Amino acid sequence: MNKKINIDKIRTLGELIRSGYKPRTIKQEMRENLIESLRSKTPLFKYIQGYEESVIPQLETAILSQHNILFLGLRGQAKTRLSRLLTDLLDEYIPVISGSELNEDPMSPLTRYGRDLVEDRAENTPVSWLHRDERYIEKLATPDVSVADLIGDLDPIKAANLKLSYADERAIHFGLIPRSHRCIFVINELPDLQARIQVALFNILQEGDIQIRGFRIRLPLDLQFIFTANPEDYTNRGSIVTPLKDRIGSQILTHYPKSIEISSLITKQEAKVPADQKNIISIPPLVDRLLEQIAFEARKSEYIDQKSGVSARLSISAYENLYSVVHRRILMNGEAEGTARISDLYGIIPAITGKVELVYEGELEGISNVAYTLIGKAIRSEFLKFFPDPERTKKSKQKNPYSEVIGWFGEGNEVDILHNGTQRVFEEELKKVVGLHDLVKNYLKNVPKNEVSLMSEFLLHGLSEYSQISKRKLESTLKFSDLVGSIFNMKTEDEE
Repeated sequence: MNKKINIDKIRTLGELIRSGYKPRTIKQEMRENLIESLRSKTPLFKYIQGYEESVIPQLETAILSQHNILFLGLRGQAKTRLSRLLTDLLDEYIPVISGSELNEDPMSPLTRYGRDLVEDRAENTPVSWLHRDERYIEKLATPDVSVADLIGDLDPIKAANLKLSYADERAIHFGLIPRSHRCIFVINELPDLQARIQVALFNILQEGDIQIRGFRIRLPLDLQFIFTANPEDYTNRGSIVTPLKDRIGSQILTHYPKSIEISSLITKQEAKVPADQKNIISIPPLVDRLLEQIAFEARKSEYIDQKSGVSARLSISAYENLYSVVHRRILMNGEAEGTARISDLYGIIPAITGKVELVYEGELEGISNVAYTLIGKAIRSEFLKFFPDPERTKKSKQKNPYSEVIGWFGEGNEVDILHNGTQRVFEEELKKVVGLHDLVKNYLKNVPKNEVSLMSEFLLHGLSEYSQISKRKLESTLKFSDLVGSIFNMKTEDEE
């Protein structure tokens, strides 16, 4: 690794040589800086959660091997975030020939301009410094990207103004890749590039040189290529041509969070919740888990296209929506603070509907019904961690712990959870159900006093998901009632 250099005192090639600076390729630079970080146990890839034992070790191995890298994974798996964090492995500053459009190393000039300047000025060649943040270039692959965009083309105007032959290197207008010399160059969604454009990358990856039209030109470009791709693209929109994939040293598979806890960490880290909401709104751990469980249910739902994936952005957007649902209720009721409820999860449906791709069966159900189903499955999944299985207790010879609550509804009683009801109205409505609070306290000995009503509401949701009572979502309320009675009421409404 180059020793610490005082860049303020180095403005010429001669001063650079005397400083002891040694030229390195970008891959050598990243490799040596990674080695130093691993030895000193310096944390790398900050804000990346859940990849500590999978993706990150493979990425570090690829960097140590000085490979170009392909991140392959479904949407919302932090592929671009990982790519951008690789700048942390670059030197803070590198020297470049002043005025060079290709970030040329003063001790290893690349173009005619650089060679002529060094030959003419020698040790007085002017040197400037490029920060690592300026050494990250990202291009989204789209079908309209051309070879000229990426590699370059002849510039007739430049040739005419400088009175140059078209065979002269100085008549070339360089594309994005040559201008990324000594940089990390990222192509997102690689399969979206047309096959002929991918073919144009062959020599750059293998030999580091380029060809523009019919003219011979060799530029030993020095780049760290990072590609990202979604497996879905291989069948729906395009593919990575085999010879190009063969030239990419390491292909690293990304994945979604493997646990609710990691998913929750990512959500809280990435969500942009205004401070005024955070200060007055509480999200209980149960509601937090249910929100994350919705994404987990979506990733295995038969209604959702699993090849498309369910982005982590679903949970992030839903989390932001959840705060806003509670905030809106607080503002409408003139309350000073508020707590999220189970029924507030129905307010995050707009964050779900735009984040999933439905299969044919899902289209028949409708996106809103699919979202309701996902919320219901999340509740059902978490319910058994707190309360007995209603289906087993119903078949058991022992006393059914839910009989008093179910019986209360069987007498024709109903509970209305108003979407915009105050906290006092919410709690009073739940207290109407005979035996509900006692049941919660019986099974949840250490439940905080301020969460008794929340867990009571959760118990009602759980009983409805296990078909013990009925739940209907209306425009302004969520109505819990007797299962049998609700069926007859629905028939009457249909007849009318």
